[in-house]
Amino acid sequence: MQEDFEQRLRPLWMRAQAGDEHAYREALTLVADRLRGYFSRRMAGALQEMEDLVQETLLALHLQRGTYDSAVPVTAWLHGIARHKLVDLWRRQGRSDRLFDSFDDLAEAEHPASSDEPTSRRDLARLLDALPPAQRQAIVDTKIEGLSVADAARRAGVSESAVKVSVHRGLKRLAHIIRGIP
Repeated sequence: MQEDFEQRLRPLWMRAQAGDEHAYREALTLVADRLRGYFSRRMAGALQEMEDLVQETLLALHLQRGTYDSAVPVTAWLHGIARHKLVDLWRRQGRSDRLFDSFDDLAEAEHPASSDEPTSRRDLARLLDALPPAQRQAIVDTKIEGLSVADAARRAGVSESAVKVSVHRGLKRLAHIIRGIP
């Protein structure tokens, strides 16, 4: 079961790491569904918190994708990030049970993929919508679409420094939103 998921995810993730935007979206969709199954077992009845945690984990995956080591299974790397995000939430809530359960402990049926559940694209869009337009566009251009700072600056009609500042401030603001800091 876990091997099947790894076999589906790994080729997409490797293409995404090489810059394939379509493969990246597909990988994030698979990951979001897997995260929902993983978190739902640990957060019974806390649907909104679970969705927030899925979004927070997807953002962490996006921001930390450069740390992925291709010698490691994608699911192991993903599980590590998801577990840390869950632990962070539980620390904020004062909880510590079920800390070290693994994706491996779940049967494939416990990783539901539902077409009516929000996709990773919608999750990320909701986070980005909380940003001012210039910050949102700078992040989308440079971090999601992969444009260089120079290309993003030309597209927006601003200086490269303005793009860098917008990206920095936008990512900082997203981190605050995720952590619940005003």
